[in-house]
Amino acid sequence: MSQTQKIKICLVGETLSGGGAERSQAFLSNYFTGHGIEVHHIIVQDVVTYGYSGELLNMGKFKNKSNGIFNKLKRFWIIRKYIKKHNFDYIIDFRIRIKPIQDYLISRLVYTVPTVYSVRHSIIDWYMPSQAWLTKLIYGKSYGVHCINNKMKSIVEEKHGLTNVKMIYNAVDKNYIRQRLQEVKPNTGFEYIIATGRMGDDNIKQFDRLIDAYSKSVLPKSNIKLMLLGQGTQKEELESYAIEKGLADMVLFKGFESNPYIYMRDALFFVLSSKKEGTPMVLLESLACGTPVVAFDCITGPSEIIQHKENGLLIKDQDFEELTKGINLMCEDKKLYLKCKANAVSSIEKFELENIGRQWLDYLKIDV
Repeated sequence: MSQTQKIKICLVGETLSGGGAERSQAFLSNYFTGHGIEVHHIIVQDVVTYGYSGELLNMGKFKNKSNGIFNKLKRFWIIRKYIKKHNFDYIIDFRIRIKPIQDYLISRLVYTVPTVYSVRHSIIDWYMPSQAWLTKLIYGKSYGVHCINNKMKSIVEEKHGLTNVKMIYNAVDKNYIRQRLQEVKPNTGFEYIIATGRMGDDNIKQFDRLIDAYSKSVLPKSNIKLMLLGQGTQKEELESYAIEKGLADMVLFKGFESNPYIYMRDALFFVLSSKKEGTPMVLLESLACGTPVVAFDCITGPSEIIQHKENGLLIKDQDFEELTKGINLMCEDKKLYLKCKANAVSSIEKFELENIGRQWLDYLKIDV
């Protein structure tokens, strides 16, 4: 698309805070704006902590306590009117989409311009109906369905028979991380490994089992602590579990940190113990901080980031005994550790924002 007039893109998400999808939305808005594109955000919930570029329509501010049918209809028409008013060239939808009727109506009545629907997790049903015919009805004629790794793209194509699926990885903004690393971090005075994520009831991150794997490793006796960054309904339960395991002083719960990078940088390595993942931003960000990673080889994600024994360790999926062995290996094999650490930053070049942003421009046929 030749830029005879300014291109306008609307990015739709749950929030601008907290997770990988939200960080991707914020980073992409910065890239687009830096290339002369007018960016607008629409978010569902009134939660904003990430730096972003462009205008914001915060629908969370229009939501009342009852959230009844009339309030929902009001918000529906506000979004419809906003999109119609601005006549966007493209919409990119990062939301979790689990309400087929609502999403069908949005696809027909609200998203009246070329739209890309992002699928960001291996739990595909979070983003499209399990019935292939219904998925095709909602998404089959859209500009495209975006997946964040190759395995996920294959799953969507095989499960739903879609022919308009595009793979573009999550982007990591190394310049932004470099700036945040200049911020002062309190001197901990101890060695630690780190994990981050939402401590929700779904227990996707499996921090309880990570604590157990850590307790069986050589790290506690070596006075190497486990630091957990994140909030959620499960946090108090996890704190109690660490106490039960006799690790009250060894497992540190830091809560939500607006700048996790300063903690990633000084960790020995990052550990990912999730049940399932998309393309984990935390792995990319840890590597960007120069910190190697140890991660389960989940069905999607880690294997497209980690080169085993080059920038980290890939562990047999959901084998917690092997996870403990991997933690021990990364701690005890100094030659391996230093090799992975030395390769960390250079290993994620293909995920850098400039490369990923350019792929988005090419995909949307935007010539800037």
